[in-house]
Amino acid sequence: MAFSPLVDELVESLRCLPGVGQKTAQRMAFHLLEKGRSGGERLSGALSQAMTGVRRCETCQNFSDTPVCELCQSEERRTGTVCVVESPSDLLAIEQAGDYRGGYFVLMGHLSPIDGVGPADIGIDRLLKRIKDERVDELILATNPTVEGEATAHYIADRLDDTAILITRLAHGIPVGGELGYVDGFTLTHAFRGRKPLLD
Repeated sequence: MAFSPLVDELVESLRCLPGVGQKTAQRMAFHLLEKGRSGGERLSGALSQAMTGVRRCETCQNFSDTPVCELCQSEERRTGTVCVVESPSDLLAIEQAGDYRGGYFVLMGHLSPIDGVGPADIGIDRLLKRIKDERVDELILATNPTVEGEATAHYIADRLDDTAILITRLAHGIPVGGELGYVDGFTLTHAFRGRKPLLD
């Protein structure tokens, strides 16, 4: 059964969201039209403002309403340490943990030659320029522990091979509260390679 062109367009528009198929998009559209018109109008306004107003921070490439984001403007965050992450959601996860107080650089992806994503597409030259300009002491490579994430981390490290910067990688291994019997072999291998003395 076909609905009006406006309803069909709303359903199709909602399908652009990750994990939203035809049925889910229909449920969302019907909910907004039946019971959530005020919420739909608010959503529409917020989407419109975000699409036109949100940009990339000129320093770290994270999402920002201003040319330089609040984190990069903060004097407290200028510690000489920069953490490289793949996405804004990775940055948010680290911030929510509450322990890290340095700066960030958000790649907005990872190297993927198969998909045509090269160093220029994720801003690696901008990262290298920032490291030089800010005299960064430590670069934390917090890319994801995937094949692409590891390749991206190694590429960045290779580009900085002739510098005195301390390059570190987030530890990968067994999660707190996890049991060895449920951990995959890849994670166990990383855990063994990253082991350290019990009493430092």
